[in-house]
Amino acid sequence: MASNIIDVRMLSKMFLAGAANLEAKKEWINELNVFPVPDGDTGTNMSMTIMAAAKEVSGLIDDDMESLAKAISSGSLRGARGNSGVILSQLFRGFCKLIKTEKEINIEILTRAAESAVETAYKAVMKPKEGTILTVAKGAAQKARELQQSGCTDMAEFLGEIIRHADYVLSQTPEMLPVLKQAGVVDSGGQGLLEVMRGAYDAFLGKELNFSLGETATGNSSMKIDPQASCDIKFGYCTEFIILLNKTFNIKHEMDFKAYLESIGDSIVVVADDDIVKVHVHTNDPGMAIQKALTYGQLSNLKIDNMRLEHQEKVIKMTENAGKQTEEAKPAKEPRKEVGFISVSVGAGMDEIFTGLGVDYMIQGGQTMNPSTEDMLNAIEKVNADTIFIFPNNKNIILAANQVQYMVEDKKIVVIPTKTVAQGITAVINYVPDLSVEENEAVMLEEIKKVRTGQVTYAVRDTEIDDKVIHQGDFMGIGDTGILSVGREQEEVTLAMLDAMVDEDIELICIYYGEDIKEEEASQLAAKIEKKYAACDVELQYGGQPVYYYIISAE
Repeated sequence: MASNIIDVRMLSKMFLAGAANLEAKKEWINELNVFPVPDGDTGTNMSMTIMAAAKEVSGLIDDDMESLAKAISSGSLRGARGNSGVILSQLFRGFCKLIKTEKEINIEILTRAAESAVETAYKAVMKPKEGTILTVAKGAAQKARELQQSGCTDMAEFLGEIIRHADYVLSQTPEMLPVLKQAGVVDSGGQGLLEVMRGAYDAFLGKELNFSLGETATGNSSMKIDPQASCDIKFGYCTEFIILLNKTFNIKHEMDFKAYLESIGDSIVVVADDDIVKVHVHTNDPGMAIQKALTYGQLSNLKIDNMRLEHQEKVIKMTENAGKQTEEAKPAKEPRKEVGFISVSVGAGMDEIFTGLGVDYMIQGGQTMNPSTEDMLNAIEKVNADTIFIFPNNKNIILAANQVQYMVEDKKIVVIPTKTVAQGITAVINYVPDLSVEENEAVMLEEIKKVRTGQVTYAVRDTEIDDKVIHQGDFMGIGDTGILSVGREQEEVTLAMLDAMVDEDIELICIYYGEDIKEEEASQLAAKIEKKYAACDVELQYGGQPVYYYIISAE
């Protein structure tokens, strides 16, 4: 029978169970990413973040709350990847800051810890946006305070009600962020947090779960799951479909339908949008979910996957791919210098460009694999300089880079918030040795504002976003603020994207072609761009980047 307090052993078990549940759901969470690009990574980033902390927790010798809190906080902080991973690490940091001096956790302490977690995470984000993981965390903390003040003394009831409310808040995220509603998904980071909470709750209730950790060949931690682990999946069929409504589907219908799905499964997502409803459920009887859905209308895009058969394959794939670092620099042997540079880069051509501009160390990563805070700390150790400029070159890496500024004591770290490699290249070019660090920072920040970037890739699923209907396999031109062009012809999409980027202020267009583009093909495109934009200088360079056929900057 569950206790009304949480001691250090129970908290450790709950944390590892939350990590295990997130890892098991990460591929599904990846699919909730709004942009249908072939690198949706929220689930992966959050999983790798929490797994770094889980490795620390599993290796603890001391059985006390302070040691556990330090392992969770430090492990997740150093392992944080991507915006979602950084925010998750900050939630853990705030939570652990409050509970580290306690011997046991009761409802009052847990409530204050939840509030501390939310406060810390909000402070870590420069411009917090509602409808995200932050909103779900805040809703959970507010519910905790409400229950505590109402006199709730049953911990199992307390935790269950918090999770139910967090699930409700998550279901409302599409109403807070139009881009989620248009894409027909809930916030992926919020879903990831909910899965951590659900796993922890299962452990508190005493459900049998596998908490063991192992080492991959690359030295990164991953949940150790044997061939029998797939048998532990409670609901075996991942069922997805769209209901084409033939009658009114109001909030009561939505809640009734959700309640029915909860009676036959879990991992439920129901998003209603005008005349369609998108549904996701894990169940042992897909037919029952389908039969109920047919009472509301016709079905489309029906997809049923046997998760027990796929489970082991996904675990193996995660183990092989986790934390790949394709380049290791040798320890610095040169005398210490005043200024050094670290850039996130992907592709042999991009590496060569940054090296030619004087960058000391490249961290391999980008949109397809966000490097962790630990990766950046390791890079900083390799650069023997008093001041180090870091260029993240991806908006999803900036938060992780910012964290290292407060973790390094013997060097001054300056993060230039470059969101694309094109901005990173511009920032490095504008460094002037005769200026002070502060003056150079100001110049770089000003210059990267002038860079417009477009990237051409393909869609991995059907969706609608930025008022554009996108089909699986379409080419997409993605600009700084959203999708600029969509179509079936790559060159046509690329030129349309550039049309949306170029105006009379643009003087230079730089084209970086990826690993899947032949030089002859890229040269032909560059010739057409030169002819069309005769007033601009056009440069063509080999980038060698994966996933994105072209990265084009205009400034």
